Amino acid sequence: MKKYLFIVKTQIIKSLTYEFNVYGNILMQTIIMITSAYFWRALYSGQGVVGDVTAESMQTYIIISSALSVLLITGVEQRIGRSVERGTVATDMTKPVSLFGMFFAEDIGSIIALIFQNMVPILLIGSIMIKVPVMADIRDLPLFVISVVESFLINWLIAALFGMMAFSTINNNALIQVKKHLIRLLSGSIIPIWFFPEGVAKVLSSLPFIYIYQLPLSIYIGRGTRAEHLAQMCIQFLWLVILSALFLFVHNRVTRKVMVQGG
Repeated sequence: MKKYLFIVKTQIIKSLTYEFNVYGNILMQTIIMITSAYFWRALYSGQGVVGDVTAESMQTYIIISSALSVLLITGVEQRIGRSVERGTVATDMTKPVSLFGMFFAEDIGSIIALIFQNMVPILLIGSIMIKVPVMADIRDLPLFVISVVESFLINWLIAALFGMMAFSTINNNALIQVKKHLIRLLSGSIIPIWFFPEGVAKVLSSLPFIYIYQLPLSIYIGRGTRAEHLAQMCIQFLWLVILSALFLFVHNRVTRKVMVQGG
């Protein structure tokens, strides 16, 4: 465990050195957040409630969604790709730490740094320029935190599975970008699924993506009852188990392939 904690610490220090990337990310997220907020404000013009959600709740939804996007940044795909392209993947696997454990620790370190670098500024900007994103019911905070942790793990596992495609495709940068934008669209990050046509919403509800953004955001703004949230969190946990099993299966397959072929 000390080895992984050292990796987390090292990644935090490394992340804090790239100030230009920080300012660029804050600017980009702020533009998306403010544009989305004014879009929904215009959409709600003259209407108090749409989809069982008020205009005020939707503003909060957008701000918290922008903040969560910071926590859901992963670098595991790029790290796997670089390791495969450089041909160092076989030697990386012989190190006294798990390769994917190392990637996970690096992502944790990056996120800890981003909480202070990006997340806090985004929340402050949103509070000043849009509204203060007050939680609908503070008693649901434990559910929200647990749901966010599980959403991060689901998102990380999906990213790791896409990253392992590099063992077959060598360069998976295009697929990573497609995956990134699809998740933002299908997870309810920008447009909640309840605004989609009923048939489309049912299909999307059967996929793991809505449990990355929409579930924790729904808990935060109080859309739905606590019983409904708990039921959805059970499904979220089930998807976490399924993706973990799939990750271990694919990981064992690609590991054997690398060790046989020598990288």
